[in-house]
Amino acid sequence: MAFTLELTSEFAQPYIKNYVISIIRSFGINALVHQKKGKIICAFESKHEKLQACLGAIGDMLPASCFMSKSDFYDIEGEPKNLPDFEPEYPFSLGLCPSCQKEMFDPSSKRYYYPFTQCSHCGGQYAFFDHYPFTRANTAMSYIKPCPTCEKESVSFGRREKQVLNSCHECGIPVKLIHKGNERYANDAGSFRTMFEVAAKALRDGKSLLMKTTMGYRLFKRSERLERGETLMLVNAMKITDYCSLINDEFNALLSIERPILHVALKDEALRTTFGGTVNVKYPDEGFSILLGKELTLQEIDYIVYRDLEEACEADFVMDFDLNIHSQKDMHLFINKEIRFITSGERVAFPSRLPYGTDTLSIANGLVGIKDANGMLFDHMERFTSASTLKVNQLESETPAVESANFHTMAEDEASFMSVIAEHHKFGIKTVGAYFQGDPSFLYYDGKKVIRVVPPHPFNPVGLIDKMAALREGSDRLIDNIKTKFPEIYELLLKIERSDADLFTATAMILGLEEQSYEGVMKEALKFLGKGGLQIDTKVEDNRFNHVAFLSSIISYQMAGVDSVYLSYSIFESFGDYFSELITEIKGKTKATEVALCGSYFGGQSLFSRIQRNFKTTPVLMNVNYPIGKENCVVGGVFI
Repeated sequence: MAFTLELTSEFAQPYIKNYVISIIRSFGINALVHQKKGKIICAFESKHEKLQACLGAIGDMLPASCFMSKSDFYDIEGEPKNLPDFEPEYPFSLGLCPSCQKEMFDPSSKRYYYPFTQCSHCGGQYAFFDHYPFTRANTAMSYIKPCPTCEKESVSFGRREKQVLNSCHECGIPVKLIHKGNERYANDAGSFRTMFEVAAKALRDGKSLLMKTTMGYRLFKRSERLERGETLMLVNAMKITDYCSLINDEFNALLSIERPILHVALKDEALRTTFGGTVNVKYPDEGFSILLGKELTLQEIDYIVYRDLEEACEADFVMDFDLNIHSQKDMHLFINKEIRFITSGERVAFPSRLPYGTDTLSIANGLVGIKDANGMLFDHMERFTSASTLKVNQLESETPAVESANFHTMAEDEASFMSVIAEHHKFGIKTVGAYFQGDPSFLYYDGKKVIRVVPPHPFNPVGLIDKMAALREGSDRLIDNIKTKFPEIYELLLKIERSDADLFTATAMILGLEEQSYEGVMKEALKFLGKGGLQIDTKVEDNRFNHVAFLSSIISYQMAGVDSVYLSYSIFESFGDYFSELITEIKGKTKATEVALCGSYFGGQSLFSRIQRNFKTTPVLMNVNYPIGKENCVVGGVFI
């Protein structure tokens, strides 16, 4: 009999499995480790004298994952005969595992305060990766020769076995801190600690810091408000729940190996006054941010504002090193009790492997899917040096990236919807659903292809006032009333008419929100603490969503004195009913058995909660391994 440890994880990426394998190999225990259908199953040689020690090491060393929910153990027939093995097929961008963090703060370690610390299964590996295959020769660290100790680690059993980017102070990368033309270099433990101390004190004193990290460029500053695109980094783990209202799953996710960005409610009154009711938050992930965070806590600073950048910018202090890096868009994670999914981003979800596919080259949003002997591999196009294919599918909104006699374009909503079908392997099964990332679109998969049942109807602000006046009998009096009694609203409508605003930008403008976007309306809705909203007009006309009726309804309630928080909540509750009713109607007409949703707008708590309530008896399919937003299009494009 083989002792078997079972870990439940819906996420298909192999880094947790490979970490377990590394621990098992370090104990020399024969085992079989298999990952499939939401489980990592580890069957051990049950009579091995080090089995208990190995299981203890797995419990102590294995990093927490926000996608791993529970574990179990039991006996199965048979005994494994060989050591398990793994191959680092592609690099990840992850947080640091507990063992690497421990090393980084151990004064006796050769990686004390070394910001490039990582192992084979954690850290910002993708930053240095140039092209496949994933070997040191194909990375920005190709010219840096590992010292004998690092070289020995990469060929010895343990968590750094097969580590492509292994380095330490002896063979590592110098870092410089630049201020007013003066450069301070760090290349050993003492100089690195001094550098991060200086950087933290500069932030304490109100200076800005541009830091080149293994997750890309980050601009740090102290601030009393969050601008659009900025995130609050909580650097003191002991104070997180003092500042934020979190359920256990959210707290655990922040500190998980994936280190996602979460949108959460603030609890601390001073922070609420400063930043508002809800914000995007993150905990330090890679070496640079973790070391900076440590020094900030020593300065009694518990949080800092930062912005991810694609390239360097000016700042009071600049921390830099002489290697080219590649960055990825960070992962935004949605958590609602037992439900979690990636709303947007590339990090952690890409690169990735789908074990099945077609001989189709899929191109979308800078990502590409290429077929090989093991299925489909998805990554940025620049990481591949060549590819052969029978067919090319690319988003219709993009300039063709390759020449092919069999070139086709695809719509974003259809490709996104198909990615859900493909990920859940629902080929040949009738499925209905919606895409919501901009204008809503309703789709039907007949078992062979995706069909737009209700196509997206782009919002056009031109002539908006006249359209409102002609909406229905008596609507002209509404406009006259707005013009005479609510001139500020009338001026806003004129401003919207002259703009290129989308529907949610126009909505935010009418509501008087500072952040004029979908995100702004969503954040306003999260301030509502009651139950039940007003019915906003979300009806269709000529099989299309009626933007004019929607905005007119909001203005009517606003004229009646309904505040922006209650209106914003009501908007998403009404959208939830709108999607549920129309999907149910289409499902009945088509005899479809499955319901699928995609598009990042479904990542709003108010909207998703309403849909979840409406579809309580019909489980909704959504992406698990890929973002529900536009990044999933590259996956669906393989099968269109």
